[in-house]
Amino acid sequence: MVLDIEHVRSQFPSLASGYIFGDNAGGSQVTSDVIARITDYLINSNVQLGADYSVGQLSNQRVAEGPIAAKELFNAADHNEIAFGASSTLLLENLTRSMDERIQKGDEFIITEEHEANGGAWKKLADRRGAVIKYWRPKPTSASNPYSVAYSIPDLLPLISSRTRIVAFSACSNILGSIFPVEEIVKSVRSRALTEGAANVEVSVDSVAYAPHRQIDVRKWDVDYCIFSFYKVYGPHASALYMRTASLHALSSLLVHHFLKVDKSAYKLQPGGPGYEIVYATTAVLPYLLSLSTGPSGPGSLQASFALIAEHEQTLIEPLLAFLTAPEQTERGVRVVGDTKVGLDRVPTISFVVTGQRPLKSKDVVGAFDAKGGIGIRYGHFYAYTLVDNLSPKLDVDDGVVRISLVHYNTVDEVRRIIDILKEVLQ
Repeated sequence: MVLDIEHVRSQFPSLASGYIFGDNAGGSQVTSDVIARITDYLINSNVQLGADYSVGQLSNQRVAEGPIAAKELFNAADHNEIAFGASSTLLLENLTRSMDERIQKGDEFIITEEHEANGGAWKKLADRRGAVIKYWRPKPTSASNPYSVAYSIPDLLPLISSRTRIVAFSACSNILGSIFPVEEIVKSVRSRALTEGAANVEVSVDSVAYAPHRQIDVRKWDVDYCIFSFYKVYGPHASALYMRTASLHALSSLLVHHFLKVDKSAYKLQPGGPGYEIVYATTAVLPYLLSLSTGPSGPGSLQASFALIAEHEQTLIEPLLAFLTAPEQTERGVRVVGDTKVGLDRVPTISFVVTGQRPLKSKDVVGAFDAKGGIGIRYGHFYAYTLVDNLSPKLDVDDGVVRISLVHYNTVDEVRRIIDILKEVLQ
């Protein structure tokens, strides 16, 4: 079975325009069913939650379906482990603020230099409580390309000590495009933590750049916290946070009204009501993903659907990376930031810079696309500010990298069009 790209593209009304969306790591397009559910909610059930009258009961039911569907996407054990919020940044800030009373001076957090959403909240918590931040940093993997940075588990483990409380990293880099072996990392962290006497270490995984491309499995991963954004997974502007039940119950600082009895529910991190129509619209994401692997042999599964997505993505990665790493582009000064190898351990989020005797600003490369029209890509640091700022030779962090981020509704023909423009730009 292969991905039915005609079926896929028919689900996204915006694709009918012919515009090539190449900034999907910043936000994907949405399915027609997502749009329909927003409209349906506002027309037929737009009342405050908690009422007993019939329309109120319908509203209650629809909003309650959001965490139930998100539970399946996380493979969580219970929908009460799921909180909704406007963004991953907001939810992680809420999470860390709820931990204030649990963190002691001298506790240690190990974080990566990926998206600031998963780093900034821990840094602020450390500042408030006198904790210590340690960085798990990537290193170049190729002598000929100093920007070919990647993370290594052997570089992580020595950072763990008896004071380690939090290890926070990304499941996939939104700059490098590389997939982290989450299960292996967590097993290694927990084993080393026991050896060091840090039995209460908790793991937080940022899956925002991972969720559009691969299946999340918080139980298999054995993580305490995990987050992704629906608006990067073909849904509306909302994010979901998973908290393992044991970790959730231990959160000491309630953010909701004092009289609400929600101590054993993720709602404790959700002050005020979520966007009702938005939460209901997120329930369209799961059936869409399942439809990708539904066929004559029976209903689909998330495992099968994401396998089809990963297989199709390789057809997008291969020609683009082949062009960017060809000898003539290397001589021109093109350097891919991150892994240059095609394989299932990277997603079609590809970043590069143009260096050498005729360097080009990332802004100018993107500007050439803007002048052509019909294709949207971007430049910058993409909120992975520290990662880009620490690359060496040093880059202008605000100019950053050129990033082309594709997903499974993109086509090989669209990649060829992108390459044609790059050929003109790099002459």
